[in-house]
Amino acid sequence: MNSISSLRFTNNLFAPVSIAWLIIFRIAFGGILLWEVFRYFTKNWIYRYWIEPKFHFKYFGFEWVEPLPGPQMHLLWFMLGMASMCIMLGLFYRISVFIFLFGFTYCFLLEQARYLNHFYFVILVCFLMVLVPAHHAFSLDSLRKPKIKSNTCPIWSLYVLRVQLGIVYCYAGLSKLNYDWLHGKPFGYWLSKRTDFPIIGNYFTEEWVILSFCYGGLLFDLLIVFFLLYKRTRVIAFIVAVLFHLTNAFLFKIGIFPWFAMAMTTIFFAPNWPVDLIQKFSFFKTDGLPDSSVSDNPNQYISTIKKKILLTVLVCFIAIQLLVPFRHFLYPGNVSWTEEGHLFSWHMKLRSKSTDIRFYIKDVASGREWFVDTKKYLKSWQSRKMGARPELILQFAHYLQKIKNPQNDSPVEVRVSARCGLNGREKQYLIDPKADLTKIKSSLFPANWIVPLKD
Repeated sequence: MNSISSLRFTNNLFAPVSIAWLIIFRIAFGGILLWEVFRYFTKNWIYRYWIEPKFHFKYFGFEWVEPLPGPQMHLLWFMLGMASMCIMLGLFYRISVFIFLFGFTYCFLLEQARYLNHFYFVILVCFLMVLVPAHHAFSLDSLRKPKIKSNTCPIWSLYVLRVQLGIVYCYAGLSKLNYDWLHGKPFGYWLSKRTDFPIIGNYFTEEWVILSFCYGGLLFDLLIVFFLLYKRTRVIAFIVAVLFHLTNAFLFKIGIFPWFAMAMTTIFFAPNWPVDLIQKFSFFKTDGLPDSSVSDNPNQYISTIKKKILLTVLVCFIAIQLLVPFRHFLYPGNVSWTEEGHLFSWHMKLRSKSTDIRFYIKDVASGREWFVDTKKYLKSWQSRKMGARPELILQFAHYLQKIKNPQNDSPVEVRVSARCGLNGREKQYLIDPKADLTKIKSSLFPANWIVPLKD
């Protein structure tokens, strides 16, 4: 690409479009985050997940991250609540988004057993929201600083958020192209537990209903973005998306994700859709709302160098998002079994595991061996997650070694009998029961101590 074409491409990405869509999303985004913070306080989750546990499972490379003392953790979440409110109001916007991004990411890194795709999604969108000028209209910032007020935003703001949501949908669909999902597993198991669902619950054990949900979810994830991008099918696609996410919200406990996804799906409409919608009702006045005109272009004052730096950051960000979900192909075996490459890949509702796990410690000097009661060290929700994830099993084995031999002067061996059943299969060994886990280090390389799945 020559310099002229590159300059034209850059300028096109900074072309102005109505900011109305971004205002609506900013308000919804901040409101949903505020609701999430409220739930953590009212349900006592701050204490349950970060203060009460004696041990926390960490992410590779972030073992050094430790939780704050109880009062400080509550103060942190209070700050996150204030930040989310400021995001919604557009007050000290960029600082507020950055505070939420930093604080929420910190809490995310504290406990791998709490990993959820929508937590990761919130972090990614927060990063993008730091970059977009969502406070340039209908915000307290635009009242404090009239110079920043604008009816437009650069079109890259719209594109990058669409791409991010598109990645989530498409990769969620691609991950469903596996034998188990196409045969109704494990979705049928979860659906059979909701026979109490009004009107249609009695049919949730029928195979045709289970397969309809599975194939419908697959087609939705793979195709919804294309139908949202196509103007003639956009409204119908949006209605389908809303129904899809509402169904998930009421069928399963998946937190804020359905509401977050519904709010974000609105960005596929024309940028000025909020103003156009309001103008259809004569009893509403559009005074004070961003004008549909895009005559002002504040981006013309941004230097070419700054534009290129920003676009470079965005290209790298998107490239990482496109590549990371495919990393599980670098590992042998079924990713739902080994869990290698499962995180950060949008593998949603693809596995259900029944587990039976026992840890044994052996004193090398005396030869004495004894069984470890994990309830003394882990909370029940941690144990459930650990039993199905080899990496967490390894971390806990190292923790047992540390507390049983704190001075490293009386060597111990830690072995585990971990039997696991994936998506209705008979239980089989997940970890080599003969392996001394104290001799194994966490690594990004394939784990030969994980026993291959026998179908």
